[in-house]
Amino acid sequence: MSLDNTKLLDFLGEIDKELERKIVVVAAGGTAMTLLKTKSSTIDVDFTIPGKYFDDFKHAKDTVQPGFKVDLFHDGIVYINMLPEDYLKRSKLIKTRLKNIELRALHPVDIIVTKISRFDGRDEQDIKACIKKFAIKKDKIVKRAKQMGYAGNDDVFRINTQTVLKKFF
Repeated sequence: MSLDNTKLLDFLGEIDKELERKIVVVAAGGTAMTLLKTKSSTIDVDFTIPGKYFDDFKHAKDTVQPGFKVDLFHDGIVYINMLPEDYLKRSKLIKTRLKNIELRALHPVDIIVTKISRFDGRDEQDIKACIKKFAIKKDKIVKRAKQMGYAGNDDVFRINTQTVLKKFF
């Protein structure tokens, strides 16, 4: 299923109704790119949520039962990547009419570095789109990649980073 901005915001509107307090939710990957209007849609939904809000969002999601895949991660983790602590401060606010959800999207450089670890064909297209739309410079990717924690094979991450840099710069 393809999820565009409208479908993402409709889903979050349903979650919003289930929440009893204000929370912060940070979109990652294709979800962030869709909300930042860098791509028209995403095939799954990914959020990294500050720990103190995680259970609230998960409970609301389980109540709503969206009918599509929603991956939830804690505190700046995106798959096997751990973003630096400032990921939330660097994230971009997405203006919405949601009452209880402060919706944010990862900073475009953070989207890029989290996509480098897997670096499949779709990730390559997404990285290229982020670099182009947001005029991301090589040094910003290098600096952020060095700050990020990675739970996989460090050599693979290093090689993928070098491949991205050679291919796009």
